[in-house]
Amino acid sequence: MGRSFLSGVIKDLVSAVAIVGMVALVVYALAGTWPAMVAVESGSMMPNIHIGDIVFIQCPSRVEITTYRVGKEIGHRTFGDFGDVIVFRPNGDPYVTPIIHRAMYWVDVGDRMPGGEVAQHAGYITRGDGNQHYDQPNLSGPVKPEWIVGVAWGRLPYLGYVRLVLQPGLPD
Repeated sequence: MGRSFLSGVIKDLVSAVAIVGMVALVVYALAGTWPAMVAVESGSMMPNIHIGDIVFIQCPSRVEITTYRVGKEIGHRTFGDFGDVIVFRPNGDPYVTPIIHRAMYWVDVGDRMPGGEVAQHAGYITRGDGNQHYDQPNLSGPVKPEWIVGVAWGRLPYLGYVRLVLQPGLPD
């Protein structure tokens, strides 16, 4: 019984790993980015996206990002407001937790940003739906397209709490 039992457990583990791997490959193929979903850690996007939501994202090269300004003109809405919600690395830093905020409008080099500073590079001006102020000038200028991890397209409420509870370093 010992050898047969061990053989069965190994087969089950290999099958489980293979299934998880296949699911991950399919999700990556559909989204074009990894991770294909993120758990929301702050309330900056409330009331439209909440702490603990899982948000599905798609590779930015697969969609045209619509800003709040343009979305308002053409009627394009996501997550309860005009324009697209993007996930980006602040200042392009790969070691910082990405931010999920709405792309409000595009600025070119030399355009004025919120706060009056002149944009040193082109990019998106962003803001959380629950925030009163734009992210700029807190970031080092507009969000460059190459800093964008993904464009949000859907959410599952509460499922992200599992990840947030297990993640070290987050407040309780």
